[in-house]
Amino acid sequence: MSHDWKFCVAPMMDGTDRHCRYFHRLMTKHARLYTEMITADAIINGARDYLLGFDESEHPVALQLGGSDPAKLSAAASIGADFGYDEINLNVGCPSDRVQSGAFGACLMKEPALVATCVTAMRDAVAIPVTVKCRIGVDDQDPEKSLFEFVDKIASAGCTIFIVHARMAWLEGLSPKENRTIPPLDYDLVRRLKRERPELSIILNGGVSSLGEAIQFFPEVDGVMLGRTAYGEPYILADADREIFGAECMAPSRESVVLKMSAYIKEQFEQGVRPHSITRHMLGLYHGAPGARRWRRFISENAPSARSDILDQALAQMTLAHV
Repeated sequence: MSHDWKFCVAPMMDGTDRHCRYFHRLMTKHARLYTEMITADAIINGARDYLLGFDESEHPVALQLGGSDPAKLSAAASIGADFGYDEINLNVGCPSDRVQSGAFGACLMKEPALVATCVTAMRDAVAIPVTVKCRIGVDDQDPEKSLFEFVDKIASAGCTIFIVHARMAWLEGLSPKENRTIPPLDYDLVRRLKRERPELSIILNGGVSSLGEAIQFFPEVDGVMLGRTAYGEPYILADADREIFGAECMAPSRESVVLKMSAYIKEQFEQGVRPHSITRHMLGLYHGAPGARRWRRFISENAPSARSDILDQALAQMTLAHV
């Protein structure tokens, strides 16, 4: 498989929008980036440029779709491919109330035949890879059985790349936030899936909190996807190209990232984008570094009414702290 899937940043609702992905791309050239989940209905009926637009620097970048209607998913996948995305990913793992009411996301773990039909429809519509992100099971399913049966059914529709969040999803009794932490992780099951289905590409997701931890899963799986850690501590991405992909490069400094993001904010400001919608993704940039609290406080307190030079001001505050 392409090493594009070796290390990925997970799709996160209210997180991985185009501004967040632009920011992340400044720190890693090779990690695969994902949009937030966007419903097929929204793409078909909504403001497509707003929902799907992205900067060319974001490649490789994947569009994650939510839905369960094969015809609508096919149409949305085709639109996404026309926009230039490198992959269409179907969400079969999100346990939120929103997706349950729409009968998609993790609910679809119980309907592998429907998912297979959806995958077939999307693959017929596009020439780029169609992949699936799932859990190991939902509710009272036995993951030792349900995961393999689910994957086999979807693989029979031609899908060869699976991103597996190594937890059950509880559709009743746990909130979406609790579903990210309370169900126990079962990495061994995901490893076994790869061993017993070697022809498939298996990317492990869930609970991975560092690049070093991600590396420990190789070569037992084909790739690792980081979610909340990559969002909350984004500067760890600066070492990904060297540590994960073996690139001979220096990690960009935090200051250089801030300066490039400052230029980006000024460009976006001219197009009517509020700085806060961009800087909110940058609160954790100095996580674990001197001045982290000062950085976070300045951005949080000033961003809602900020001018386009907010990052220049924030960087000046960080410089003053070290005088």
